[in-house]
Amino acid sequence: MKLVYFTHSLRSCWNHGNAHFLRGVLREFSLRGDDVVAMEPAAPWSLQNLLQDHGPAGLDAFRAAYPELVSQPYETFADCEAAVADADLVIVHEWNDPALVAALGKLRRQGGRFTLLFHDTHHRAVSDPQAIRAFDLDGYDGILAFGEALSEVYRQWGWGRRVWTWHEAADTRHFHPPVQAGLRAGLVWIGNWGDGERSEEIESLLLRPARDAGLALDIHGVRYPDEALARLAAYGARFRGWLPNASAPAVFARHLATVHVPRRFYVTMLPGIPTIRVFEALACGIPLVSAPWQDSEHLFRPGQDFMTAANGAEMTRHLKALRHEPEMSAALAANGLATIRSRHSCAHRMRELLAIFAELRPQGMMENAA
Repeated sequence: MKLVYFTHSLRSCWNHGNAHFLRGVLREFSLRGDDVVAMEPAAPWSLQNLLQDHGPAGLDAFRAAYPELVSQPYETFADCEAAVADADLVIVHEWNDPALVAALGKLRRQGGRFTLLFHDTHHRAVSDPQAIRAFDLDGYDGILAFGEALSEVYRQWGWGRRVWTWHEAADTRHFHPPVQAGLRAGLVWIGNWGDGERSEEIESLLLRPARDAGLALDIHGVRYPDEALARLAAYGARFRGWLPNASAPAVFARHLATVHVPRRFYVTMLPGIPTIRVFEALACGIPLVSAPWQDSEHLFRPGQDFMTAANGAEMTRHLKALRHEPEMSAALAANGLATIRSRHSCAHRMRELLAIFAELRPQGMMENAA
């Protein structure tokens, strides 16, 4: 089978969380023996920011961790048309240019033999619906949405049974506990400051509890304005800057615990959708405490796979417990890891996508794509 995925960037994960999952799932298809092509613009803004901040060395961690994956930058639509000419499955992420999205749909309408899916992994369908409704999806065979609440939005827009909930997951080939356990100390949080979507939550459910629990706090991420950096410093948190996602397992392995602070839209308007960091942290066997978040799809076992805190005081109590009760901490980490390995790896998602493809593809064409 030939799979072509149009992404904002495969090479750069600078403020680009979809790259995490994409790398893992494309590697699963590649190791299965499929022809995998990742198409990305020649100069996507995520890559430009990474190179501006860190130079070419900023790509070293990705290249070392994913030698099987190569992206194909394109300059014109002719490059894209050539890539999909013999494709079986084409997936287009919602961070692509609307003109490209429309042009690929037109190719499909005009007789393209590939199955064409639109992949949405963001909250814009509820936070900025006109930005998503502006995409011309005529010709697309279906929608992949990364949570059931988002799938329901597309169903209400008329997609009906042509919407599939396709959750993100951990690349367990790379995200796993350390082979040899070492010393762990302090708390780590990996996340971007963003556009004020969770600034108050970061203070009340991360910075203050870490200080009150007596835990040193390391923070990795990008897009932290001066005001945010001052707030971190006031609580004694150490800002470490951007972390290549491929380097995250080693960072998790040095810390006692991590915290999940969901963006506001995933609490209020799209409940049930965790960030990719939850999957990755649990896959690495690090205890996790989550700020308020409703697991409406029962992806995990709250209280067993991770601890939940309704407010800052409860977060502080949980962090103190993880610091002083190693047996409880070890049990929590083991439970979370077991759930990831049983249900939420990129290999699981590969099989789910193959089932969706089989549902859409006539039998004879499936045999040709095998």
